[in-house]
Amino acid sequence: MPLATDDAPLETAKTREGQRDAAAQVHAPEGDSTIIGRSVTINRQRAELFAYWRDLTNLPAFMDNVERIDTLSPTRSHWVVKAPGGKTVEWDATITDERDGEFIAWASDDGANVPNSGRIEFRDAGDRGTVVTAIIAYDPPAGIIGQVIAKLFQREPAIQARRDLRRFKQLMETGEVATAAWTQKQLDEEKA
Repeated sequence: MPLATDDAPLETAKTREGQRDAAAQVHAPEGDSTIIGRSVTINRQRAELFAYWRDLTNLPAFMDNVERIDTLSPTRSHWVVKAPGGKTVEWDATITDERDGEFIAWASDDGANVPNSGRIEFRDAGDRGTVVTAIIAYDPPAGIIGQVIAKLFQREPAIQARRDLRRFKQLMETGEVATAAWTQKQLDEEKA
């Protein structure tokens, strides 16, 4: 991998070469993949955050669009995710690489409705806890039009990644995800 000229994450690259490097880092699907990256600092130890994330069945607790994740094997899982218009999309994913306490990389299996891959990284932030970075590459269904529709319905991965990391921080630091709902009915409507 070429020597970086600055310390900005690759997914923020503005040059073609930087974008190719970012895509290679997350094993981006073939085609014109959209690459997003988000980070958050969480006041918890890296090992605790990694262990929570590594149990994939925990992820729907803070990932708003994820309905469920079924564990198929230690490295394979089946995802069911909300899509625009009250629909769902499903795919199988494989953990392609991981280093205990540091990162988990994955890629959707061939034939996924939404081909995707990515990496979640955990870096020490000293007394402030851990910096958690999510880098995701995906091919939106129906290309740019599908991406625009997903944005309109607040189901676009770039929007969700930011919100999901914020909810992960809330859950890990306080034990719950904050909500504006006052009643169970409002909470159900908020999650719809």
